[in-house]
Amino acid sequence: MSPASSLASSPLDFALFGVYPYIALTVFLVGSLLRFDRDQYSWKSDSSQLLRAGSLRWGSNLFHIGVLFLFFGHTVGMLTPHFLYEHFISAGNKQLMAMVSGGIAGLLGFAGVSILLHRRLSDERIRINSKTSDILLLVLLWIQLALGLATIPLSAQHLDGGMMMQLAEWAQRIVTFRGGATEMLAGASWVFKLHMFLGMTVFVVFPFTRLVHVWSGFGTLAYVFRPYQLVRSRRISLPAGHTTPQQR
Repeated sequence: MSPASSLASSPLDFALFGVYPYIALTVFLVGSLLRFDRDQYSWKSDSSQLLRAGSLRWGSNLFHIGVLFLFFGHTVGMLTPHFLYEHFISAGNKQLMAMVSGGIAGLLGFAGVSILLHRRLSDERIRINSKTSDILLLVLLWIQLALGLATIPLSAQHLDGGMMMQLAEWAQRIVTFRGGATEMLAGASWVFKLHMFLGMTVFVVFPFTRLVHVWSGFGTLAYVFRPYQLVRSRRISLPAGHTTPQQR
């Protein structure tokens, strides 16, 4: 048993990291289904490329490369049980690898979202045509990526991988509906906790913003595995001696 598991969590920690994760996941899933069912025409990214394409290309590419790597990296890193990889890589080396790769991806994502936010606020045409949710979402993602980068120096103080193991155990207990999840966060810095809270908040706002188009991106992966479309010519059998108008 981890030393952290013997410590009781505060009521605030239990509310934010024991109850809120399930609220966030419920809103994320149910909200996405309801939006697709009732408002399919809004299931898009609302690109502003027609207003100005220059900086959009750089900002969008950097942001998507960084954030997609971080999303899959966090998912695999946090939800993979330790016993599956302990024979190949130690917890300390895994944390070091996560710090380096996550730091690079975080810088790319942060640079991208900074370009997108500056573009949306500095260009009058784009700002006028922007929804309030577009700007607030970019601000939220900017803060979230900044906090993620701020956790790297803190992680460097625990190169044995101990803190990473506690955070992963919290995530695994949440998704498997096991008790004692919040106790895993005992001793974690407020930077980690705020980063986790905002990460869950991104899931809450997901169905109500342009982020919902991410589902369409995952949906297109189905085309990779679908069978080839079969096209057959339509032939009409005619009695002997008869011809079609095209043959006359």
